[in-house]
Amino acid sequence: MADLNTLIIFAKVIEANSFSEAARRLKLPVSTVSRRIADLEDLLGVRLLERSTRSLRLTDIGSEILEYARRGAELGEAVDSIVSNQLAEISGLLRLSAPPSISDTLLSPLVAAFQAAYPAVRVEILVTDRFVDHIAEGVDLVFRRGPLKDSSLVARTILTYRHQLVASPAYLSATLPPAKPADLLAHRLLAFAHGRADHRWHFEHASGQGRESLTFHPHLSMNDYAGLAAALLDGAGIGDLPPVVQPALVREGRLVEVMPEWRFQSFDLSVVHLGNRHLPRPVRVFKEFAAEMAKTLFPALPA
Repeated sequence: MADLNTLIIFAKVIEANSFSEAARRLKLPVSTVSRRIADLEDLLGVRLLERSTRSLRLTDIGSEILEYARRGAELGEAVDSIVSNQLAEISGLLRLSAPPSISDTLLSPLVAAFQAAYPAVRVEILVTDRFVDHIAEGVDLVFRRGPLKDSSLVARTILTYRHQLVASPAYLSATLPPAKPADLLAHRLLAFAHGRADHRWHFEHASGQGRESLTFHPHLSMNDYAGLAAALLDGAGIGDLPPVVQPALVREGRLVEVMPEWRFQSFDLSVVHLGNRHLPRPVRVFKEFAAEMAKTLFPALPA
């Protein structure tokens, strides 16, 4: 059975009355066009064209087959037109998932700008810190921190940063500020809740010459960085915050970085999707949009 692509090539050759001109229009080598016509003739067991150095002439059976070949060409053009029209306007439903720590400062402005540029796209957002199953929960893109453990997923890094150890100026003025990680044990420590009693912070010296770990029981733990930021502002103690959570607090000096020479490890914030070959257009465009806009929202993150 002749395939549709070969019949389309046959129709283009007759339309152009030339193998070389048909090859130019199809953006194929002349040898490929000639071979495909020869293969079609071999497959059918008949001659479709009489060739000379200056012209082509259809055989009787070639004339009959040409009508079907033209219909195939028209069908191919119609399919291309449908796809082009679909891709011209980005529309549909985009499902996202993100941790609470970035929902207001990154995700909300990002989605607002995206929908302003692509108003036909509807967006649903699941805000959660738990692991999200892309297939079972129907999520297109997940904002995720750290390295991937699932080889079936594909990640696009949009930001790289480290958490900062911070406290209010009022708290630091009322006590002796720590100079090294071990000194922190003399302070009230605040930490993000991970479902266990003890916590551990890992530090690396800015010079790269030293590493230390600190295990402690927090004075206050909470699974909400916005709530921890409020407690730190009230002078509750010293705690770690991602710089994407209320960044103005440090920028305006309302929170101050503690022990800046001892730093947490940097990690990537990525948008993650299943490794399908053909992503829906809204997913593909939003992924690139997020990678570009995140840099403008957070141009100077500690890393």
